[in-house]
Amino acid sequence: MAITRAYEEIVEFIAAGTSPRGVAQYHPSAEARARVADLVGREKTTGLTAEETSELQSYLHLEHLMRLAKARARQHLAAE
Repeated sequence: MAITRAYEEIVEFIAAGTSPRGVAQYHPSAEARARVADLVGREKTTGLTAEETSELQSYLHLEHLMRLAKARARQHLAAE
């Protein structure tokens, strides 16, 4: 499943150590962004398999988590 790659990206990002600025500036790889765009496009047109729907939901959960982390990181930066 392709979602493994996205999880690996985030795990590596966290494991390598970061700063509030690094979190605020984080962007997923072009590969991950392209996969999400493909899934969203096909969801709206031809539909997705159950596995693809699960994959898309996993991406959306990761995106939500990163949005929360970025918001918190920006708070830390503003307090500096």
